[in-house]
Amino acid sequence: MASTAEHDAMRRALAIARNGPRGVNPQVGAVILSPAGDVLAEGWHRGAGTPHAEVDALSRLSPGGARGATAVVTLEPCNHTGRTGPCSEALIAAGISRAVYAVADPGDHSSGGAERLRAAGVDVEAGLLAADAESLLASWLTVQRLGRPHVTVKWAQSLDGRAAAADGTSRWITGALARADVHRRRALADAIVVGTGTVLADDPALTARTHEGALLPDQPVPVVVGARAVPADAALRRHPREFLQYPGDLPAMLADLRDRGVHRVFVEGGPAVAASFLREELADELLVYVAPVLLGGDMLAVRDIGVDTIADARRLEVSSVDTLGEDLLVVATVRPASAAQDAPRDGHKEGNV
Repeated sequence: MASTAEHDAMRRALAIARNGPRGVNPQVGAVILSPAGDVLAEGWHRGAGTPHAEVDALSRLSPGGARGATAVVTLEPCNHTGRTGPCSEALIAAGISRAVYAVADPGDHSSGGAERLRAAGVDVEAGLLAADAESLLASWLTVQRLGRPHVTVKWAQSLDGRAAAADGTSRWITGALARADVHRRRALADAIVVGTGTVLADDPALTARTHEGALLPDQPVPVVVGARAVPADAALRRHPREFLQYPGDLPAMLADLRDRGVHRVFVEGGPAVAASFLREELADELLVYVAPVLLGGDMLAVRDIGVDTIADARRLEVSSVDTLGEDLLVVATVRPASAAQDAPRDGHKEGNV
């Protein structure tokens, strides 16, 4: 069982892990404790190609200074050679006698460090403050587990499910509080995705802004899906970050964004793009802003997603429903299409309620 000193060390490791950049590699912190529980050294990962947190901490000790000590790490020590060597081997070579970590490494090539340590006679304990570490590493862990970035698809609609009026006008369906919430969530994303249709029709800036129009400190990378050229005077060309454009292969696009260190994708691409992500089962979360207005007509908020019969309806798990002024925000998790087969069905034919 972890000691009080180890609990304190893990809290410290989680705090210093945030000093490292969020990107392709995880934010990891490490603290080395003496057999008496005193802090000997600490370190964190400073980015791709730099020493991992454990090695960074060990480098601050004199030779033999870690013999008999305990390594407290936010993520299971890695067990593979990339730009740097395996942290498990570094800890063994340093003479560490005990290792405590919060979250297991989900990587196919990097996991196994705990087993390697145990095989060398090191006492290993897993799961200390795991929930805190899962929160810290949430986006990186999602990428490892899914093999692609986490995708949130957002749209705004009228109460009858329309994204625009018959003439195509859509500004503004929702009110100021809903729009402010969108900008806040944009700033939390690594990339924001729209289609060329939206770029040509609406000329969006794709920035995250305050209510007064000032740029927020964190800006997502603007991404355009589609082969049509982006006009030379398009607003997104004035975005503080250079935009990326992909021809339309969504899995390939997400794979490239993953390789660029993008963990969280925010899709605002309009009815066609939203439908594409849903149809290809690449959407993990939906943000649906619902305004108490009726528009009628054919301008649906989402186009064809491949549902031909009610039995194939895509089932969602609602996470929350919040009021934003007069509008509602429904946040839902998208279940795999196969889940529709397992959903309960009502045999009555009197109605569709």
